[in-house]
Amino acid sequence: MKIIRYEDAEGKRAWAQLLEGRYLRLAGEFPAFTPTDEEVVPTAFLAPVSPPAIYCIGLNYRAHAEEQGAKLPPHPVIFMKAPTAVQHPGGPIILPRVLRSDEVDFECELAVVIGKKGKNIPESEAMDYVYGYTAANDVSARDWQKKGGGRQWVRGKTFDTFCPLGPCLSTLDEFADPQAVGLRTFVNGEKLQDSASSDLIFSIPQLIAFVSGSTTLLPGTIILTGTPSGVGFAREPARFLVPGDEVTVEIDGIGRLTNPVIEEEVPAGIEPRQVFVDKA
Repeated sequence: MKIIRYEDAEGKRAWAQLLEGRYLRLAGEFPAFTPTDEEVVPTAFLAPVSPPAIYCIGLNYRAHAEEQGAKLPPHPVIFMKAPTAVQHPGGPIILPRVLRSDEVDFECELAVVIGKKGKNIPESEAMDYVYGYTAANDVSARDWQKKGGGRQWVRGKTFDTFCPLGPCLSTLDEFADPQAVGLRTFVNGEKLQDSASSDLIFSIPQLIAFVSGSTTLLPGTIILTGTPSGVGFAREPARFLVPGDEVTVEIDGIGRLTNPVIEEEVPAGIEPRQVFVDKA
């Protein structure tokens, strides 16, 4: 089943399933839905969940590690994005201009959506906690990530709009094998990333077991599973996002998540700041 979250003409927000070209309302709230036969007309499409937490996995594709000349990590590398980083399908990716970044990058990712509360989840039971998957763009300000993040990644990863999600949430029946899903990124129609989840270093069950270790995962929690090779900073020359770009993340079984790129407006009286360079 493909599930969308939408807003109607009256401003009401709810969920529906996409079935044979029609949107049929789902009664209830995530994750306890009841299908109905009531057809609805969305006026806007929203991120399919409002996550209480967003866990992200760095360096989890072999080819992505190779393009950076990095060693394969011995365990998953975790960072987080704030829920306020979520952006809807079609909403703009806003390039930071108060804390200015001129190195904003794209990263297509398969996102796991947790469906029930869990802690210390064994690998053998991990898939029982997965409600489904959605597409994500782990937008990253590389200058803040690498030069001014205090030797960690959160500052460069969690600016507003830096986590587009959508266009739908696809339940497990939509995937023959989530470890063999194709994913791609297009910028202005040019394909810049093209890979498959078969290149993951750590599998989805391994990630869930690790992230849930001594840590409670709530329903709606998102786990971004990592990005493949082809990101902007690793290209020659580097390809960073600029105003007027349009980024599309495409994942088999989910669809296409498209977002335009604009600049942040600097409020009156605010002095923009360049990246703070960390001292060794």
